[in-house]
Amino acid sequence: MEALKQGADTLFILLGAVMVLAMHAGFAFLELGTVRRKNQVNALVKILVDFSISTVVYFAVGYGVAYGTHFFVGAQELAAKNGYELVKFFFLLTFAAAIPAIISGGIAERARFWPQLIATAVIVGFVYPFFEGIAWNQHFGVQAWLKNLTGAEFHDFAGSVVVHAVGGWIALPAVMLLGARANRYRKDGGMSAHPPSSIPFLALGAWILTVGWFGFNVMSAQTLDKISGLVAVNSLMAMVGGTLAALVVGKNDPGFVHNGPLAGLVAVCAGSDVMHPFGALVVGLVAGALFVSMFTLTQNKWKIDDVLGVWPLHGLCGTWGGLAAGLFGSQALGGLGGVSLTAQMLGTVMGVAWAAVGGLLVYGTLKLTLGLRLSQEEEYDGADLSIHKISATPDREASW
Repeated sequence: MEALKQGADTLFILLGAVMVLAMHAGFAFLELGTVRRKNQVNALVKILVDFSISTVVYFAVGYGVAYGTHFFVGAQELAAKNGYELVKFFFLLTFAAAIPAIISGGIAERARFWPQLIATAVIVGFVYPFFEGIAWNQHFGVQAWLKNLTGAEFHDFAGSVVVHAVGGWIALPAVMLLGARANRYRKDGGMSAHPPSSIPFLALGAWILTVGWFGFNVMSAQTLDKISGLVAVNSLMAMVGGTLAALVVGKNDPGFVHNGPLAGLVAVCAGSDVMHPFGALVVGLVAGALFVSMFTLTQNKWKIDDVLGVWPLHGLCGTWGGLAAGLFGSQALGGLGGVSLTAQMLGTVMGVAWAAVGGLLVYGTLKLTLGLRLSQEEEYDGADLSIHKISATPDREASW
């Protein structure tokens, strides 16, 4: 029976890893559909190469930073328990690799390729797993301190703060250090509109992410005996809440509508295992409205050229999710309890502060040394031709 349980647990978390791996196709198509045509190839290449860099770095360094273990042992030892520990690494890697995938959307269309890969290695090797270890592996006694202070640990079941808020708040200084795309904000006070290049591809990306998210959330149980239908239905309710709020607040805009479910899902990650479905619906509604309003504000008023709105979507909705777990996870609002709003506030602030400082240091250092931005001519030609020497839709087919 023990062997059967080990095999079942290994399969369970492997399926979760594969579902979250598929989400990276969602990141790619969401960015491809949003950026201009001259940057579509770059969007696809970045996500795949970032994932590859993340895998090597997280396997060799990052997983050890977070969990104090390593894989520098014989294959016989790694294969123990049906290789469960290896597959657990695979699952958690897909979370870690989401950080550069999130950042990619914010810095699209004007960031240099190789400096971003260096940033990916540093972020996945140290910046992200450092806080991951605090939140999910009791590092430095922070969780014990919070429990002693508030009566509960910082609760983040599937990464509203650990993954999404951290990714979004690392992206913010990167976006600001890069500056806006050429001619985005004109000297006469006007703005150049850059509408999505392909709504169908944008929608495809959103759907792939949405479906994969049920692996992201449900399989965060990590073993089959801990699986919870509550997590699945709460994820569903937050997804539709985010969609409906984005539809109304975004006035039928399809770009907002398809980012709405993502906003809801970002926000519900932290408390999906402790909320009531009605609470999850409210969390999603707030997140959808928050994304639309803050995306509009950052782009139009503050002139922060965050191409995919990754700071509002992941940074702010992830922050809201960390706080929402303390509100809607409480028994007073229909949740299971065992959470503290004070602990959620403190843990969320820690994650946000660490991410913002980490992003500023990594991208600030790269800007001072290698440079972050394409040249004016390269940006005008587009990242596809400048970096990859081919466009998504070549004007002429070669004749043989």
